[in-house]
Amino acid sequence: MTTRSPQPLPASANGAACRRSRGPFLAPLLLLFSAVILAADNSSAPAAAGKVNINQASATQIALLPRIGEKVAGRVLDYRKSHGPFARPEDLMEVKGIGEKMFLSLKPYVAVSGPTTLAAKVRLGSSRKKEGPVPAKKPAPKSAPASVPAGKGR
Repeated sequence: MTTRSPQPLPASANGAACRRSRGPFLAPLLLLFSAVILAADNSSAPAAAGKVNINQASATQIALLPRIGEKVAGRVLDYRKSHGPFARPEDLMEVKGIGEKMFLSLKPYVAVSGPTTLAAKVRLGSSRKKEGPVPAKKPAPKSAPASVPAGKGR
């Protein structure tokens, strides 16, 4: 029997060499992953910086809020006139047409003190999925009446 001496492993099979070769590829991948995570976190932040003081703003300024039109802005003014100033932003839900769901979209832009700094209408992205045209339903195939025995006629 002959004994063979162990042969050195090629550089690619060497564990240390493999770890060093992944480094240049792993760093950019981690950087890209981090950027995607940060972009996802920032997408929920308000796009426009500014607040509307609902105790001092005009109907036009209140209408700059997302999902608020002139009609609801007028209701906010009427409510403020009959009930006095809003004590907290959540009191806005007492106005007809502003529920909890709408208030949650308004909350980042609403203040009860300080100046109104919102200068342009805030447009929020739609949470609804964009759907194409609904395909027409095909009529169900007609089946033979149950009273006719199979294999007889027709």
